[in-house]
Amino acid sequence: MHSAIQQAFEKQLNGKHIQLHWLKSPNLQVGICNYGARITHFILLKKDQQLDVALGFNNIDAYLNSKNEFYYGITVGPFANRIANARFSLDGKTYQLEANNDGNCLHSGSQAFHNKVWDVLEADESKIVMQTVSVAGEGGFPGNLQCQVAFSLNNDALKIEYHASTDEDTVVNLTNHSYFNLNGEGTGSILNHRIQINATEYLPINRRCIPLGEFAKVESTPFDFLTPKAIGAAINADNEQLKFGNGYDHSFSVNTEQELKKVAFAQGDESGVCLEVYTDQPGMQFYTGNYLSGDIGKSGKPYAARTAFCFETQHHPDSPNQPNFPSAELKAGETFKSTTIYKLY
Repeated sequence: MHSAIQQAFEKQLNGKHIQLHWLKSPNLQVGICNYGARITHFILLKKDQQLDVALGFNNIDAYLNSKNEFYYGITVGPFANRIANARFSLDGKTYQLEANNDGNCLHSGSQAFHNKVWDVLEADESKIVMQTVSVAGEGGFPGNLQCQVAFSLNNDALKIEYHASTDEDTVVNLTNHSYFNLNGEGTGSILNHRIQINATEYLPINRRCIPLGEFAKVESTPFDFLTPKAIGAAINADNEQLKFGNGYDHSFSVNTEQELKKVAFAQGDESGVCLEVYTDQPGMQFYTGNYLSGDIGKSGKPYAARTAFCFETQHHPDSPNQPNFPSAELKAGETFKSTTIYKLY
């Protein structure tokens, strides 16, 4: 089956070769495509069962021809999430970006990493390393930014390591945008999944999903996931923040030490499958797939709203315009490094 799927990803695009690689361990099999450096399959091997928990497609054309861009499994960059009014200032100069989301720039616009065919530098069944370059001015961002992402598999854990360097001061925010359904992709609602987010604060947003600039306590709000509870326990509460996000689409302050630590946990209500997330990044966007609109996925079932969730480890949205947030600036000659681990069992 893997070889047939692999063949369905073979394609030339803009003079570059798209291909699918498989990472394999006794417990996991992960498909990684160099178009967007994306996770296409995340398969847990349990006894005689194979359970794919990541939304996606079984061929490259489904990604290329999708009517809507939902960023399935991509490596997001140069700057993940939203930048207000599609502009920011750095070193006294203002940079105008592509306004592709209600006047904001979302996930760096159409020229971003998810629409690039990455160069594969190294590939075997335990590790894949890919590289791409954002040329100065591309998408409006300053600097020639060279980015590498390494995916490595060790038993029940997928490690993602990001490296980026620039020849001009710029801003960088890298993450992975996998959608998870721990009962299996295409199995319906995730509202009965139980999750835990190790954050005492989150970022309230405005109607355009831009942070207001101040952190708020999760205590006594629908955003309190300090002890495990169902995603849907309060998602339809009469709460302005949930209405602005059409559900959860908020950044949580998960890591102030900038060291690799466990920041989130989830468990499928039907499968019992568990996911743990570790990161050294200051924020994690928790998104409940509120805008998924019915794409037919790998198993032939529709990906409707709230049939998957994302744990996107990153800098907070709109950081270049928010002095209260940890800085996402990368200076010329310096290197950005970050690690995220998704542990599945």
